[in-house]
Amino acid sequence: MLKIYGRSDSSNVQKVMWLCAELGLQYEREDVGGKFGKTKEPWYLKLNPNSLIPTIDDDGFVLWESNAILRYLGAKHRSHTMWPAEPKAKAEADRWMDWQVSTAGPAMTPLFMGYVRTPPEKRDTAALEAAAVKAGEVWRILDAHLTDRGYVAGSTFTIGDMPVGIQAYRWFNLPIKRPDLPRLSEWYTKLTKRPAYRQVVMIPMI
Repeated sequence: MLKIYGRSDSSNVQKVMWLCAELGLQYEREDVGGKFGKTKEPWYLKLNPNSLIPTIDDDGFVLWESNAILRYLGAKHRSHTMWPAEPKAKAEADRWMDWQVSTAGPAMTPLFMGYVRTPPEKRDTAALEAAAVKAGEVWRILDAHLTDRGYVAGSTFTIGDMPVGIQAYRWFNLPIKRPDLPRLSEWYTKLTKRPAYRQVVMIPMI
């Protein structure tokens, strides 16, 4: 059986859990990382020398890096709807998965750390307001991309929506001032109607 190592409130672990829920895949999960520790223990470093989460063990095949795991599971289970077979659609999904790592994630991290992991009395209000403005400009890119499509890779939901979809939950639920981005809002609303998204992603941020 598929084994997932990582805590359920980690955005990167949620990517994998979300896909498993969408595909109906059974798995076991062990809490690793954050308050659970274990990432520096020899047995875990043998699995993942980066000392990060998630890591999967799929009947002896060990893989880390969350987006790589999404691609692997999508390909293995031949989910051509979730992980398109057509090269251009696959490239579109791929691009926005990488965009989450390079652009959306780094823009959201200061906000998440500032509002979720920092006590109110220790927050730098000016820095957080500036970070919200910067993140808004980043989300404006995706809003413009969604002008002529319902999802990041085209007309249907794919794995490409997952990494940015998890960051979008944070964007729409942190106590920040957000610009009016109607297409982004419509896309996010569609995600919130997916049972797997509600189950895995729409949980309290701690």
